[in-house]
Amino acid sequence: MKNSINALLIIDIGIVVFCLLSGNRIWFINSQIGFITSSLVILASILSYRNMVKSRLDNGIVVAEDNRDTIEKIEDPFDLYSEDEIEENKSMKEIVQEEKTKLKKNRRSIWQITKDSKAALSFYRLGAYGLLILGFFYLNNNHKLDISSYLFALSIPPIVVIITLMRKK
Repeated sequence: MKNSINALLIIDIGIVVFCLLSGNRIWFINSQIGFITSSLVILASILSYRNMVKSRLDNGIVVAEDNRDTIEKIEDPFDLYSEDEIEENKSMKEIVQEEKTKLKKNRRSIWQITKDSKAALSFYRLGAYGLLILGFFYLNNNHKLDISSYLFALSIPPIVVIITLMRKK
């Protein structure tokens, strides 16, 4: 995350220098509001998802890894033809019944769904989106909105963060 923040700061300094050298004040205002609010939305999303994953790990809610390859998962999504099932000589009716009970047991309640949606509805993200909307309305109501510079500035932070995250791998 530090690399992403550093890259965003460097790019923003470059945008500021470009706008100051070109002398276009409207472009400067639009690019700064768009860039900063878009960066806040991305960083808030990363932070909220990181907190959600950390809390799930702390609570011991970890999804078990499936060691099957992709083709196997497509051909046998419920793992009906695994060696364990075949060795036990169970009838298909028993296997289907067991899978139905597993599915019923794994149904999620509304409470579990709201717990998982905390990352989507976190205070950080809602605040960042609120600032994005307020910035747009400010520019529009004061007749300072230059849509090309605003959209350009909105698109830069996601690209920068994706590149920095891909570089880590």
